[in-house]
Parts: sequence; structure tokens; C-alpha cells
Amino acid sequence: MQQQSDPITWRDGNIPVSTRFDDPFFSLDDGIAETRHVFLTGNDLPARFRDAFAIGELGFGTGLNLLVAWDAFATAMPGATLHFTSFEAFPLSSDDMARAHRAFPSFDGKRDALAAAWTGTGGSFDLPGLRLNVILGDARATLPAWTGRADAWFLDGFAPAKNPELWSPELMAEVAAHTAPQGTAATYTAAGDVRRGLAAAGFEVQRVQGFGRKRHMTRARIAG
Repeated sequence: MQQQSDPITWRDGNIPVSTRFDDPFFSLDDGIAETRHVFLTGNDLPARFRDAFAIGELGFGTGLNLLVAWDAFATAMPGATLHFTSFEAFPLSSDDMARAHRAFPSFDGKRDALAAAWTGTGGSFDLPGLRLNVILGDARATLPAWTGRADAWFLDGFAPAKNPELWSPELMAEVAAHTAPQGTAATYTAAGDVRRGLAAAGFEVQRVQGFGRKRHMTRARIAG
């Protein structure tokens, strides 16, 4: 059975807003700059990149985080392959993703390559310099079943107040269990419950400067 898509509305023409969670898919200020600040800088990237570097993500959304990371990886590691695994419960349709992508630059053809491959049903994709796996379903069930481990996590679910299931202590424990030694995690939120959940799971947690109007964000490194 096909996974249910996220019903969305559009703000300012090309910014998708989830009606399910009443939250935009990316920053209204500058989604690309936010991704670079929160998820790349927050995970000490691109300095840590190497061949077969593995990123895990909660919340695939429009694929913006993937595009930014893939582009940065291709620049830093030409000829190498990035492994990117994302967990998504309510995928965008192919038409909605293509519309959302109008707000993004081409990323040297990566945007259009992703849009051409995306059918709205998840799955595995081999694109130039990228091995992408989008696992559909509730992450509370799909992440425990995953056999991989990530070197860096992008925790990008909708706001904890609106989507608490994706930020529960139990799920943060699964994130930790699927993190490689010396692995990291970053998220735009500095909510106390999220930081405590990460710390209880075994991460060393820092509250640092956020992006734009967000005063703080969270970065974490697996202890030991």
C-alpha cells in the first residue's frame, strides 16, 4: 500500500506548509542557509566527509537537506559516494516536490536529478556520487529495524510541540543506537525535552547559536 502523502498548502507561491503539522517544510527566511548552518556546521561538515560517509535523517520533506549535503559532499569529495538514509512518514508527491524545488537553485543538476527519480513512494536511488535510501513509515517502527549506522544525523522533524512522536526519548535512544563511533547529531530545536532525550541516550549535548530568528539550536556527539 502506498504511503499517505502529506497534505500541504503553499505560502508565497513555492514554500510548502504541512497542514497535518501546521509547519513549513523549510525556513521562510532562507532554507538553504538554515540547512548549512544547522545540519552541516552543526555536524562539523564538510570537514568530516570521507568516501561512504553516512548521514541519517529524520524527516525527508522536500529533500532540501539532502541536496545541500550532496552538493557540499560532491565539492569536497569528488569521485566519492555519500550514503544518505532518511526516514519519512508522510512523503511529498512528485508534483509537490517539483513545485517546492522551484525555490531552490539547481545544485549543478542535482535538484532535477532528484526530482526525476522521486515518485513519492520512497525507496533506494543511485545517483551520481550518492546512494539515497528513503524509508517510509513511522520512524518509531522503521528506525529500530534499520541495520545501518550514521556518522551524522540530521534531526529535522516538524516542531516538537506539533510532532512530539519524532522527538521522544525512545526514538532518540534509537538514533544513538544507530550512530557510528564519534558520530554526531544536529537539530534546529533547542527544546529542553529533546536535549534531555539526547543526553539520556548517550550523547554529549550542546546548545549553540541558532539560525535567523531561532536563538538556539542543538548539536550533539555520541559519548565515548
